[in-house]
Amino acid sequence: MKLLDNKIAIVTGAARGIGEAIAVKLAEHGAHIAFTYVSEGSADKAAALVTKLEGMGVKAKAWRSNAGNFAESEAFVNDVVKEFGTVDVCINNAGISKDNLLLRMTPEQWDEVMEVNLKSVFNMTKQVIRPMMKARKGSIVNMSSIIGIRGNAGQSSYAASKAGIIGFTKSMAHELGSRNVRVNAIAPGFVETDMTHYLQEGEAAKAFLAKIPLGRFGSAEEIGNTTLFLASDMSSYITGQVLSTCGGLNI
Repeated sequence: MKLLDNKIAIVTGAARGIGEAIAVKLAEHGAHIAFTYVSEGSADKAAALVTKLEGMGVKAKAWRSNAGNFAESEAFVNDVVKEFGTVDVCINNAGISKDNLLLRMTPEQWDEVMEVNLKSVFNMTKQVIRPMMKARKGSIVNMSSIIGIRGNAGQSSYAASKAGIIGFTKSMAHELGSRNVRVNAIAPGFVETDMTHYLQEGEAAKAFLAKIPLGRFGSAEEIGNTTLFLASDMSSYITGQVLSTCGGLNI
């Protein structure tokens, strides 16, 4: 049974890592995929992902679009609706980190993290709720982080942006529930991606693993599984929640 058969799903920041794994997982369950990437250097990876998704029997298209820019987000969602007809699922996955101690952090570093991680969720949600409210159905999944719940030294900007996503998620669940549009968040723990490669070796890895009850880093596919659950009708009575997918790190 395919949980998202013929649904239209948007995934931001899907050219690699967790976003790519999410796009593949949703496509496995029948969703047609519209996804974004930002840098010109990711164009080849985006094209390869389109080919992979189409090989799974779904429609797929990539847009070079910055979710942190309101005008670009508006144009992107308008294009998706024209191309695919509607939007059933929106995965707000785009994100970056610019880790630094606050004493050394520049205003520019702070602003960049807020724009990509938090403002992008506002931008995309504001656009996709129009077709969703009209259809009186939809699922929005926002990618937060366990750091947004726990905090972490040297990651104040990242933690603040991810905590902001949680507050935004809960508020949107209140606003959109009467239209049967669900809004939830995922708080991944330490996941094996390019962004966390420096944590996976040597003493740093041992220190982090010691804090995780399951004793290992998560995989991007496991975040994809959680996303699939929240995107599908398997979670039809769940909204405004934060699902920590962290190996028990948040216990």
